[in-house]
Amino acid sequence: MGLVEELVFRLVSLYQWAIIIYILMSWFPGARESSIGQFLASIVKPYLDPFRKIIPPLGMIDISGLVALITLQFARSGLVVLFGFFR
Repeated sequence: MGLVEELVFRLVSLYQWAIIIYILMSWFPGARESSIGQFLASIVKPYLDPFRKIIPPLGMIDISGLVALITLQFARSGLVVLFGFFR
């Protein structure tokens, strides 16, 4: 079970980094229109869109990405507990 557990945690960690990079790309003009930006958008936007519908931007600041990252971290913690039952 250790291999599956490690794979899942690495994928969640990789997805967290993809979200962080996608959020930081908004600071650079034209970065999201690049091929890397479009690839990240195709992976990250389906996860971020529900948070953006619920959480309105605070002025010019969109905190939905931060809330999405915190939610993903809670899900990761839940997976730790879930995998702990199978040991």
